[in-house]
Amino acid sequence: GAGITAHGADARAWLVDAPTDSADVLVADVFGGSRVPAHLTSVGYVREAARVLRADGVYVANLADGAPFAFLRGQLAGFAAFFAELALIAEPGVLRGRRFGNAVLVAAHRPLDTAALARRTAADAFPARVEHGPALREFVGDARPVGDEDAVPSPVPPAGAFGIG
Repeated sequence: GAGITAHGADARAWLVDAPTDSADVLVADVFGGSRVPAHLTSVGYVREAARVLRADGVYVANLADGAPFAFLRGQLAGFAAFFAELALIAEPGVLRGRRFGNAVLVAAHRPLDTAALARRTAADAFPARVEHGPALREFVGDARPVGDEDAVPSPVPPAGAFGIG
């Protein structure tokens, strides 16, 4: 009764066919094995997600990377080209580049309540940090959005990451 509809399809193909302004929330936790497939890492994919999301909606993606964060920085640059607001949630050790790990990207066409998000993530059983605004722009640095022709899957996790290998 919550009005949530799950769709079992290739994420990009579903977005291409979805009506404009038709989703309140898009959650991308998509991995082929241990990697995000290349066709879900480009500005073409981001453009479709931005089109389908309603003006007050939120996009959330589970991504994984490690220092120097080339993949993650490229993803953030791509989303910044289509969304007014971005936040990144990750454990401090991951953000400091001490280990490979998950980072959750949050994107919206409207302001995000990053203060409330930071309080909630800091109080979690696995505390995380929320980066946004100038700190996130500094993290992205000179990274550029990834075009379809340059898209690659997310990096291969090192042995032992996520209990792999």
